[in-house]
Amino acid sequence: MSPAVNHAMQKAVVLVSGGMDSAVVLAIARERGHAVHALSVAYGQRHTSELEAAARMAADAVEHKVVAVDLRSIGGSALTDDIDVPTGGGNDGIPVTYVPARNTIMLSIALGWAEVLGAADIYCGVNAVDYSGYPDCRPEFIEAFERLANLATRAGVEGAGIRIHAPLLDMSKAQIAAEGMRLGVDFAATVSCYRADAQGRACGDCDACRLRADGFAGAGIADPTRYA
Repeated sequence: MSPAVNHAMQKAVVLVSGGMDSAVVLAIARERGHAVHALSVAYGQRHTSELEAAARMAADAVEHKVVAVDLRSIGGSALTDDIDVPTGGGNDGIPVTYVPARNTIMLSIALGWAEVLGAADIYCGVNAVDYSGYPDCRPEFIEAFERLANLATRAGVEGAGIRIHAPLLDMSKAQIAAEGMRLGVDFAATVSCYRADAQGRACGDCDACRLRADGFAGAGIADPTRYA
């Protein structure tokens, strides 16, 4: 990971999904003094309520851009295909909720926009502790993508370079919940559930709901999630 730098008033692209992790990352980027440009990706996910949540979170950003990428056309995930979302936890290996290459694609879009904006900093909410087994949430992936970003761009070759920030990478869900409370994040306005309804209400049974609930419990915070 890149060393800490003075971020004051520098532009940053922040990936905002609508869930609790990206809400905390957005708040961290703001606290560091960045001029925040929020980016969400409509990739063909099961529901749009998380994108509506992302718009609420990004209301105070310099701008909020939504880019459409049709990952449903290739499928291969319970979030983009006609595959049941598992419940109850206890899954071994990489679960069917993994979306092939999703974080690589999202970070690539963020990288392109950062170059256009002249932003050297990109923030994402990946987490390697409570990460459901996704390979693109590991520190090795973030480190490799930062190397790629600085090899494959004008900003990397001729400019100041690109930094990929994953401030939640080594935090537990309880630590993320506590950090969000410190930063004043309205977790009730976020949507994490893989099977959320049109109003953004959570199922309470999927892995995302389980990890989220465990995080609030571990932090000693009342669960603000709206359940169906």
